[in-house]
Formats: sequence, C-alpha cells, structure tokens
Amino acid sequence: MSDNEKPKLGMRAPLGVKRTVETGKVKQSFSHGRSNTVVVEVKRRRVLGPAGGGEAAPQQDAATTVIEPPAPPKQDVIPPKPEPKADERRALTPLERREQQDRLLREAEEARMNALEETRRREERARQEATDEERRRSEENRRAEEQRAEEEARRAEEEAKQPPPMPDMQPVISGGAVARPAPPVVADAEDEDEGRPRGNFRPAPGGATAPRRPETARPSRGRQGDDRRQSGKLTVTRALDSDEGGRARSLAALKRAREKDRRAHQMSGPSAKQVRDVVVPEAITVQELANRMAERAADLVKSLFKMGMAVTVTQTIDQDTAELLVTEFGHNIKRVSESDVEIGVVGDADSETDLQPRPPVVTIMGHVDHGKTSLLDALRGTDIVAGEAGGITQHIGAYQVTVKSGEKITFLDTPGHEAFTEMRARGANITDIVVVVVAADDGLMPQTIEAINHTKAANVPMIVAINKADKPGANPQRIREALLQHDVQVEAMGGDTQDVEVSALKKTGLDELIEKILLQAELLELRANPDRAAEGTVVEAKLDKGRGSLATVLVRRGTLRVGDIFVVGAESGKVRALIDDRGQQVKEAGPSVPVEVLGLAGVPHAGDALSVVENEARAREVAAYRAGVLQQKRTTTAPASLESMFSALKDKQAAVEFPVVVKADVQGSVEAINGALNKLSTDEIKVRILHSGAGGITESDVTLAAASGAPIIGFGVRPNAKAREIANRDGVALKYYDVIYDLIDEMREAMAGKLGPERFETVVGRAEVREVFQAGKHGKAAGLRVTEGAIRRNLKARLMRDDVIIYNGAIASLRRFKDDVNEVLAGYECGVTLEGSSDIKAGDFLETYEVEMRARTL
Repeated sequence: MSDNEKPKLGMRAPLGVKRTVETGKVKQSFSHGRSNTVVVEVKRRRVLGPAGGGEAAPQQDAATTVIEPPAPPKQDVIPPKPEPKADERRALTPLERREQQDRLLREAEEARMNALEETRRREERARQEATDEERRRSEENRRAEEQRAEEEARRAEEEAKQPPPMPDMQPVISGGAVARPAPPVVADAEDEDEGRPRGNFRPAPGGATAPRRPETARPSRGRQGDDRRQSGKLTVTRALDSDEGGRARSLAALKRAREKDRRAHQMSGPSAKQVRDVVVPEAITVQELANRMAERAADLVKSLFKMGMAVTVTQTIDQDTAELLVTEFGHNIKRVSESDVEIGVVGDADSETDLQPRPPVVTIMGHVDHGKTSLLDALRGTDIVAGEAGGITQHIGAYQVTVKSGEKITFLDTPGHEAFTEMRARGANITDIVVVVVAADDGLMPQTIEAINHTKAANVPMIVAINKADKPGANPQRIREALLQHDVQVEAMGGDTQDVEVSALKKTGLDELIEKILLQAELLELRANPDRAAEGTVVEAKLDKGRGSLATVLVRRGTLRVGDIFVVGAESGKVRALIDDRGQQVKEAGPSVPVEVLGLAGVPHAGDALSVVENEARAREVAAYRAGVLQQKRTTTAPASLESMFSALKDKQAAVEFPVVVKADVQGSVEAINGALNKLSTDEIKVRILHSGAGGITESDVTLAAASGAPIIGFGVRPNAKAREIANRDGVALKYYDVIYDLIDEMREAMAGKLGPERFETVVGRAEVREVFQAGKHGKAAGLRVTEGAIRRNLKARLMRDDVIIYNGAIASLRRFKDDVNEVLAGYECGVTLEGSSDIKAGDFLETYEVEMRARTL
C-alpha cells in the first residue's frame, strides 16, 4: 500500500516505522501543542593510555541529554451519544424536549468544568516542573562553580610544589655520563593559552613517549592574578579535569534559561492569593471594606449586585453582609463591636500589695427636717443650713472631716424629700457606711423607711443616729422598738446594728458617733490603690456662668491630678482645676476625697463614672460612642404588637399634654424635678418635658417655650436680660422656685386648671313610655309613667330604646292631664313632648338628669 493510499473504512492503517526527525536531532514537546527540534551536540574526548601503549581508544560518544517535558495528560473525551435509528425517532413532547435540553446543558457544563479543572492541573504541573528545573539548574551551577574553584586551587598548589625547569640544551652529568636533553614534545594543537584546542601527545622519534615538560609561568598582563579574560573560556584542561565530563554553561545560556523560566511562570497564571485577616465593625462602608481586604471596590459592588443589593462604594453595609463578601473573596473575618472602645477605660483590679488604707465614705440619710444637715454641721463646725433655701437640703453635698484622732471621714449629705429618691439611692450606692438619722420626737417616717430599704439594697452597714434626744417628750426606746418592724435590730436589743443618741443642737453624743463610724470602718478594712489612673463617681454636676461645667467627684481609687484627661459619662475633658470642700484649690485628690472638677466639655449626669484615659483622642472617642448610645435610646422604641400600638395611640389622643421647660442650678435638682413632674401625670393629662438642663434660662429656652406655649420652671436660676425681654414680648410664663414643695403644688394646680372643671352627672328621674299620641301636624306626644325619682321640665333628658340612647336634649312641655306642671313624681302619669324630635315609641324609657361642674384635682 502506497503512502498516498488511505486505509479503507473500518480498517486500521498498517504498522510501520515512521521517521519523525532527522538523525542527530531531538524533538521537544511543550504545552498547548507546541514543539521544537533541537540539534544534539556531540563531544568526543581522548584519554591518554599507559606508557608505550600508543594512542588510547576513543571513548564512546557522550551526547547531551535533552529532558523533554511530560506530555499533557489526555482529557476524558465524552463519546457522542449514538443517534437513534430511523424507526426509533419520534416527535418529542415539550416536557421531554425540555428535559433533553437540561441534560445537554448539564453535560456541557460538566465537560466545561472538567476541562477547566484539567487545565488548572496541567498549569499547576507545569509551574511545579519549571520550579524543579530551576532548582536543579541552580544546584548544577553551584556544584560546577565549587568544582571549578577546587580544581583551580589544586592546580595552583601543584604548580607551586614543582621544581624550577632546567635550561634547554644544557647537559647534565650524572654518574659520569652526559645526559642529553629530552626530545621536545610534539603536540597536535597549539598551546591552550592561545585559546585553540590541544590534541593528544605524539611520541618523540625513537619510539618512546616523551614525558610532558613542565610549563613555565608566563608573565601576566596588567595586575597580578587578573585572569578575567580567561575565566569564562573553556580550556582542554578544564574540560578533561571535569568530574561530570560536561562543559559549564555560558552566561548567555544562563540568561536564556532564566528568561524562559520567567515566561513559563507568567504563562502559568497569577501568583497565589494572599489571605488576610479583615477587621469588620458592626457597620462599614464598601470602600473601607475593600481597602481592608486589598481588593478593588468595583469587585465588591459587583458581588453585592449578584446578591441582589444595589449599593455604591460609599454606602454602609452591616456586619453580616460584610462577612459574606470577606468569605467570598477568600479572606478571614474578625468581628469587632463599637462597644470595644470601652475596653480598657475601667482599669483592672489592683493587687493586694498595692492597696493602702483609705478614709471611709459615710452617707447621712433620713426624713425631712430630722436634723441630718444640722448633725453634719456639728461635725464640721460650719453652718451649711444657712445656705439652703427653706432650711432643707436640695443638693448632695460632699465634705471631708478630720476628727480629733487625726483620721479623716468623708460625709455625703443627701436630701430627705421624696422627690430626691434617686439622688438618695445614688448616695447609698457609692458609700461605705450609712448613718440613718431618726428624730426621737417624730419617730419613723416614710422617707426613713425608704432610706433603710436603700441601705439594705446597697448591702452596706448601717448606724442609727437618734437625733433630738434632748427634746422634751423624746423616747429613744420607742424608736428602737419601731425599727424591729423593718428588720433592723440594734445592739441594745440583741442585734448587730449600732445606734447612738445624739443632739445636733447641743452637740452631745458626737464623739460616740465618730467612734462607732471609725470602728465600723476598721472592720470593713477599706483600702485602695492611690498609684494608678483615677476613677471616681459624679456626686453632683452643674453649669456655672463664670466657670462653665462643674462636677463634684468622689474619687474611688487612684489619684486625680490637675492636667489629667478623663471621660465621664458622655462627656470628656481635661482637669483645669480641683477645688476641695472648703473652696481651696488643690493639685491632686486621692481615694475617698471629694473635689469639684473644672474643665468638662458638658454637664454630666449625677452618678456617672469618671475615668482617666491616656490621651484626648481616646477620651473623645469613648464620649462620642456613649453619646451615640444615649441618642439611640432616646430615638428608638421597642417593637410593639398591633394591639399595643392602637392602645397607645388611643391613650395619646385621650390624654392632654402639659409641656414644660425645666432649668435648675444643678443636675441633681433637674432629675428630681423631672421625676416629680412625671409622677403628677395621670390618664387625662401627661407632663411633657420639652427640655431640661442645668444652668440659667437662655434665649433658646424662651424661644422653645414660646413655640410650644409651655411655661419655664426655674429652680434656683434666673433668666438673662435678653431672655427676659423675649419672654415679655412673646408672653412666656416664667415661674421661679427655691423650694420643691411649692413647685410641685403649683404644677399640680396648673395641670388641673388646664383640664378645666370636672363634670359630674346625676340622674333625677326615670319614666316608661306607655302610649304615643299625635300632637299637631308633625309632632308627637308620649304618655309616661314615672317609675323612679321625678321628671322635671327644666332638666336635660335623654330617650333610650333597648338600652341605646337615641335622643339627648330637653323636655319641651310637661303636662298632667291638661295642666302644665314643672315636676311629676314617681307613681304618677304624665305627657311630654321633646324638643326637635318625634321619634318616640311605646316601650322607650325617658331619663332626666342634671350636670354639676366641680373643680378638678390631681
């Protein structure tokens, strides 16, 4: 069969040897079907045989081995599905056609995925083989360099050991004979220093092989040992002395190999993707997330579009959506919360070795006018009562007293009025010991019982001080017995609660009270670490016109110094000055020391925690986060059901709002007034506090009140000239108070007056309709029988049918027989006509009632 003839259908072509490449060539196969033909370089060398042996037989030709890259693996070819026979073909139904299309699509998709996977594997193998080849070549080059260096060192050492050569043509006398010079050695080629190849040695005339004459060292050109021109050349000696028998690769060959590897690396695809740990907060913009992932923002937007979210790079996404993106791009997510800024603000617990004794914090509690402030006056030796309006304490005062023994005690004086419940509770939460003051003449009062409950809730020890024990009619024993009803047993009655009889007016029993306080403090072992960042609690806060925002702070641990940067509640600041309880400036305040702090950015709330931080940026960050949390609490409400929503709307429509603006001298008074006003609210009227704050009345307060028609309540403050002018112009009511009793009473009357008088309705009589008569052309008269009370003509009346009111008006005429009467009593019959209505039937009931308007009270 000739080469041009093709095998018949179904027959296999005959086997034969087909010549693919020419002799002396090797065919290289690459990926993607590429190939190349390389000429094999053949090198022959001869080795000198033994002496007299003549020319050595040539060694076998050594051909350089060409490493062929492995052929790409065969892909799994899906055999085509045999077509059905003609008799099996039939029309496919739409369902079968759809299933066939789905199957074909699946098969095509599987084939495509298999091809992609195979391509990826092939590229991975190619990259691995290129890396191995580069590593092998580097190792070969390193070994060749080492061998070359060793050979040069060995040759230099041998040349140094050889004796100097004898002069030519000079006879040497040895044993009486004249030694002739050895015949010259004839070489087949020139000297190696000329760069030409050297052949094998030929024997000199005479048949013997002449030994090789040592070569004389030629003078070098230029510097000593400068053989840079000879370093890259291949000499006969270097080729023969090589252990591997192969010549070293040239610099050009090395460059070509590196360039080939670089191209193969570029063709193999991009480098391995770097996996990152992405920190994702609760809310983040797409651009910021892309920057943290080191990805293109457009790719993130495209992925979000595929998820069904049409967003831009500046739009904010939540943490869950960000997690989907981070996972899709192959990174690791690290969730963080905004509340993490609070971490580290409050320091860790102190070690036992750093703790030092500190003064006790004692809170004075009790009912109104039971002598709490007078008792503290006696302890301090000052007159605090003169500075309080109405003789009662409106604020929390913090004072430090040095007793005769030299020890210090910090006292907190809390108001006793019920409106200051929260302030009193706050005092119990930051105190070590509570002194409950009870008047011996009044006994236990509601606020006294409340103070006892606060003390128990705070789990602090309590000392009962029975005041006014010197007054006539005082019975301290009755106080001790009354305390048993509230589970308080004094030591005199077998309990563990200390009690002492004192008189703040005559200053008796004070030493015993101080002794009991120090004894209780010794049992508590109160200690704190002064050598750390300060932490404290705001006892009181206010806005001063000349000094700005002020806060009375009780330091709990650490030392607060001038210049410290702190955060307190949602406000931050820097300590500009510290003022003690006697009005003197100090440089620092240690544990249990109350000081007034200047330098706040705003007025904090009483009870907020103060913490010293490392820098202003951290303080502003924490304050901004806390302010955002408070804003979210004010603006968001909990989800409610449909029923509760409608009921809330109904209550809101039914209740009347009473708007007010509250301004007070300190923050504690603001909270107390707000709580008292909210307690005045009822189902009919509710107080709406438009604005409240510490400080004087400003123009913005008056403008806000004028827009809502609300009065301004000033507690211990007054408006400035501009605010007073605007209030007079707009007719805003300014109400000033110094005692909280008067404020609450007047607000209760004002709220009742806004509701107006209360309407009371009283049923006077009830009658049943027996018969209906025609009265005139259009009117009707009803014959009634009075069943209860009396029917009067000048009263309001309503007609009911089946207990449903169908008429509400007045009686036009009332007759008994033919006489007009004003009143018909029970048991009698009468006839009536109604004003503006003729819809009346037998069986209806008529009621007469009267309405009384009374003054409303809350």
